[in-house]
Amino acid sequence: MLSSRGCFAALLTHAAWQHLAAAATVTYDFNITWVTANPDGAFDRPTIGPLPRISADVGDNIVVHVTNQLGNQTTSLHFHGLFQNGTTQMDGPSQVSQCSIPPGSSFTYNFTINQPGTYWYHSHVHAQYPDGLRGPLVINDPDSPFLGMYDEEFVVTVSDWYHDQMTDLLPGFISKNNPTGAEPVPQAALWNDTQNLKVPVEPGKTYLFRMINIGAFAGQNIWFEGHNMTIVEVDGVYHQPAVAEMIYLSAAQRCSFLVTTKNETTANYAFVASMDTTLFDTLPDDLNYNVTGWLVYDDTLSLPEPATVDELNFFDDMTLVPYDNQTLFGEPDKIIELDVIMDNLGDGANYAFFNNITYSAPKVPTLYTALTAGELATDPTVYGTYTHSFVLEKGEIVQIIVNNLDTGRHPFHLHGHHFQAIYRSAEEAGTFEDSGITEADFPAIPMRRDTLVLYPDGNIVLRFRADNPGIWLFHCHIEWHVASGLIATMVEAPLDLQRTLTIPQDHLAACAAQSVPTAGNAAGNTADLLDLGGENHPPAPLPAGFTPRGIVALVFSCVSGILGVAVVAWYGLAPDPSAAQSPVETEATTATTTAVGTSNAEAEGPVLVTGAASGGGGASRS
Repeated sequence: MLSSRGCFAALLTHAAWQHLAAAATVTYDFNITWVTANPDGAFDRPTIGPLPRISADVGDNIVVHVTNQLGNQTTSLHFHGLFQNGTTQMDGPSQVSQCSIPPGSSFTYNFTINQPGTYWYHSHVHAQYPDGLRGPLVINDPDSPFLGMYDEEFVVTVSDWYHDQMTDLLPGFISKNNPTGAEPVPQAALWNDTQNLKVPVEPGKTYLFRMINIGAFAGQNIWFEGHNMTIVEVDGVYHQPAVAEMIYLSAAQRCSFLVTTKNETTANYAFVASMDTTLFDTLPDDLNYNVTGWLVYDDTLSLPEPATVDELNFFDDMTLVPYDNQTLFGEPDKIIELDVIMDNLGDGANYAFFNNITYSAPKVPTLYTALTAGELATDPTVYGTYTHSFVLEKGEIVQIIVNNLDTGRHPFHLHGHHFQAIYRSAEEAGTFEDSGITEADFPAIPMRRDTLVLYPDGNIVLRFRADNPGIWLFHCHIEWHVASGLIATMVEAPLDLQRTLTIPQDHLAACAAQSVPTAGNAAGNTADLLDLGGENHPPAPLPAGFTPRGIVALVFSCVSGILGVAVVAWYGLAPDPSAAQSPVETEATTATTTAVGTSNAEAEGPVLVTGAASGGGGASRS
């Protein structure tokens, strides 16, 4: 007679049973606190950390116990790129799928991994992760199609680094004193949160590099001198091998590639990350936008300086072909069209908008609204005006079109899904509506990932299947633009969530400790869920006629006026030179002075205003 375990095993294939038996629970204790660090060797500063790399195998259960010991800030953890199938409450964004974790409190994330690949984790509150709350997350795959193609693997992070804390930088960024929205420029770039990284290699071997951009702002151009990269995975999706000499990784993107070493050990070779300086409004004199590491064949030999590169010509990720050859999803059931706009509001600061909405967090976390709104959970109204929510039906094909009405790059990330990247225009191509592209022009087997770069004044088209009930953000992954509101919310199959989800007690306790309501609409109203009175909102719009161009023009008009008054005062107090000049000389001098003053007022003003306007409000540098 078979035991109950034997009966159960009989229902499974032998392979599935082996996999189930091998699954483990991997537990991490994160004591999140401040330390003093100096990763670029230039400046000691308070930093959050150090925190470990999270590693697990496909099928494992990951448990992360978080204790917030920061003292002065709340926190949260988002596991970037993980689908969180059935566990949207573990996704991490504050006021979206949870309340933030207050100082002195503990909070547990508990989820099962069902996808292989290269990911990372980071805080998703207060633009906090650039202060150090970030790290790699790697899911090993015993069935990887590339497993036999390499001898060893390295996990390498690349990032930008600021000498000031985000709590010091943010108030100056979102401020009337920064009406163009110029983002703070980082001081340095880092490999593995340090500089001068050395990677020991042996001749004639192949290595898998899992590379992750964990930065806040800068995209990175990356190359290895004397070696090619063979791309095999991006953002957790296996792709057909593709050879590249240089790759571009935006903030939040990942790329895994094979590097085969040379057969001799006569030299060491530099590899370089060069920050995308087109994103920066200014280039400080002391900015070192490159960071160098080395493939070390022989540690007794010198580490050569990297050679100068004439052109940054990076691999086009849109040409990648998924390893599983998943074909283009059918025509969409729902189309969401979003225009990226940078503009000023009534407080004089610059904000980021999808269409005419800049994100403002709701009073009740969006997930908790979905769970307590009953049948009205399918009405986007209950989620608030400024969460920019779209309700998706389970199983429908969703197409997101993003038009960049801005002059900077933006890396857009979708939580809870990989998307098919079915179209990306060139720079300055305008909107998708004007492109003339039709369904027949899309690739039969499109590239897939979870973060895609949108080019300046261009457009992208993404497509995914709504097969993962949950609350999923879609946002630019430049942290400055998250802070300034470039976020939309996908509410996927909310009635399914009501039937299947239970919120853990420690999650509810985090809300209670901060008096955050856990039921009702975005405004916290429970009696009338369609009444949004009292909801959180951004500053009021500018009065009619006040645009970024108008603000800049007004500022320089005022400056010109003040300078004009000063010139008149100075001229009136100066000694009268007429006794030493003929009437002709006096007339000529006066005419020259008047002409110069007029020329400055008329020529300099429009030039400056045009510059501001061409910057799309300034916060376009993404």
